[in-house]
Amino acid sequence: MTTIVRGPCPPELEAWLKRRRRLGQDRRDEVWEGRHVVAPDPHSNHGDVQITLGVLLKRAAARLGLQATITFNLGRPDNFRVPDGGLIPWPAGTWHDTAVLVVEILSPDDETFAKLDFYRRHGVSELLVADWRSRTVRCLALQQEPQERDHSDVLGMTTAQIEAEVDWPPVGK
Repeated sequence: MTTIVRGPCPPELEAWLKRRRRLGQDRRDEVWEGRHVVAPDPHSNHGDVQITLGVLLKRAAARLGLQATITFNLGRPDNFRVPDGGLIPWPAGTWHDTAVLVVEILSPDDETFAKLDFYRRHGVSELLVADWRSRTVRCLALQQEPQERDHSDVLGMTTAQIEAEVDWPPVGK
């Protein structure tokens, strides 16, 4: 479901957004060119895959001199996305202008593929897209036009190798 509120934010909506922030329910919310995008927490299988990929990123980060992270702010407060993970240059912080690699784990109604131009404009080299339902990982090179390939140059692994590393949730759960 998509809801768009045009014009100034009504006080009731602003109060709801403040309540979400106060309760920590906004940690996956994004701002797309000034528009607030509310994202609920995903299925627990999403988190299961996120943890496994985080371990894989941590190993790569040590080798590459980067920081591995899960859910981080890519962009600035008035225009940012919150990938499910990534490899980012040091120093650590709240806002990041770029990432070497970002991870998106598919959820119903997510807008992973609508983020490609944003990621490319922010200098992201690669996007890994994991789908826990199909137990697959896709890799897209983003330096120019997004191009799917069967390997990650950043991780030095094929998508088949990455899929084999993921501790996928049981089928049908």
